[in-house]
Amino acid sequence: MTAPAPALAAHSVTKTFGGTVALGGVELTVRGGTIHALLGGNGSGKSTLIKCLAGVHRADSGVVTVQGRTLELAGMAPPRARAAGLRFVHQDLGLFDDLTVAENFALESGFPLAAGGRIRWPALHRQVAAVLDDYDLRVRPRDVVGSLRPSQKTMVAVARALADQVATEHVLLLDEPTATLPEKESRELMAALRRRADRGQTIVLVSHRLGEVEHVADALTVLRDGRVVGEHSGPGLRAAEISALIAGERFAEPAHRTRSSHAGGPVLVTARLSAGGVHEVNLTVGRGEIVGLAGLAGAGKSTLLRAVFGDVPVTGGSMRLAGHPYAPRSPRDGLAAGVGLVPEDRHAEGVFADLTVRENASAPVLSRYWRHRLYLDRRSERRETEALVARHAVRADGIELPVGKLSGGNQQKLVLAARMRRDPSLLLLDEPTQGVDVMSRAEIYETLRDLAARGCGILVASTDLDELLLLCDRILLLAGGTVTGEFDPAATRRDEIASAVLGTEPPPSTSTRN
Repeated sequence: MTAPAPALAAHSVTKTFGGTVALGGVELTVRGGTIHALLGGNGSGKSTLIKCLAGVHRADSGVVTVQGRTLELAGMAPPRARAAGLRFVHQDLGLFDDLTVAENFALESGFPLAAGGRIRWPALHRQVAAVLDDYDLRVRPRDVVGSLRPSQKTMVAVARALADQVATEHVLLLDEPTATLPEKESRELMAALRRRADRGQTIVLVSHRLGEVEHVADALTVLRDGRVVGEHSGPGLRAAEISALIAGERFAEPAHRTRSSHAGGPVLVTARLSAGGVHEVNLTVGRGEIVGLAGLAGAGKSTLLRAVFGDVPVTGGSMRLAGHPYAPRSPRDGLAAGVGLVPEDRHAEGVFADLTVRENASAPVLSRYWRHRLYLDRRSERRETEALVARHAVRADGIELPVGKLSGGNQQKLVLAARMRRDPSLLLLDEPTQGVDVMSRAEIYETLRDLAARGCGILVASTDLDELLLLCDRILLLAGGTVTGEFDPAATRRDEIASAVLGTEPPPSTSTRN
């Protein structure tokens, strides 16, 4: 029996930027009604391929066939991609938080109008309600988007993208839909996508979370340096094997680090610290120790880090840093005291996207290059930036390249490297490997371990439980804005900490250290 034609087939897709080959004859075949994972390290060509299919980038050559219709990619444009049945949901969902779900739908599909141009609100709400019901979304058309959970927002964006015709006529391409979601929300989204695929929807999923790929994908294609280096369909491929394909060598996660003896004593001690949404937090971070913060979205992890840094006013309790009273009133005070923060949103707060690699690397220590307050020593700045980039494996086509052109993993490595230039005694990290590929993640872990070995105390907030178990000496559980338990990673199973985070079992007793 003849196999059915694929829902999407891209052939010989090439794209160059100057002298750099971004895509070198890429082939991608996606069967209808399946979830097909598109994988690869940062800079492997995944986003470039998606943008060529969307018509955002003009491919140099290649064709794409969608539901039997073939188009030349060199002439692709967003309206043609949409007309062909391709639908895209990017990391930036394109939703307006201040508008209702129905209004967000209408901004894309148009408002139903009565005579005289009056909006037919009941008709719009009925149309949107029917789509939401089809997607099993417990969301109402009149709900304000800003009030929705992150996974609900993502599914609203998916439903909106596919609302204009029968869903199975389209191919849906999702770019890192779970990059910013905590584990519970990610699982909910993946389950919803699985239900859609089982009902005939074709989905291309770009993701760095290999665990979710292992459990939800029917097939996968791996890119490296703009070329296909691996394909697999059917069950049986494990996350470790996927990592090996992405890395180009037999890849193994580093073993859990040896627990520090903390001979130097505590670097940070909080006593009944209250600030923003956190209250009466007691914790200790020792010199050379990596302490993790686990908890659901809204538990207070980010607020706690920012309070320690001086970015959120402290309303109660006290802190000691390196044995001395510590009460920062601003981030400037935190920096002056030797505290560094790597924020969750690197695009908005971590980098200056329009400035160069050199300028971003120098920003935290710019004063050291001023000579007699008259001019900057550009030669020293360039030399030290090149050494920094090489030491931290930041892959960039020269230090004068705008940071916005780097891949996500290389941006994050640069943010971390720049913060470390101030030799912090305490480093605070909020989702340090969010949206980062497996190779960059391993390099970041190695950097953090080296920093801890030199005596720096590190406090890490992450929704990635595997990350916390692999990286940390201790893990503190935050719930309702306060520390409710502590885990020893060497003696804790993943399901135990997941159950405690989700509240399905009591948290472990908090150590006397806290």
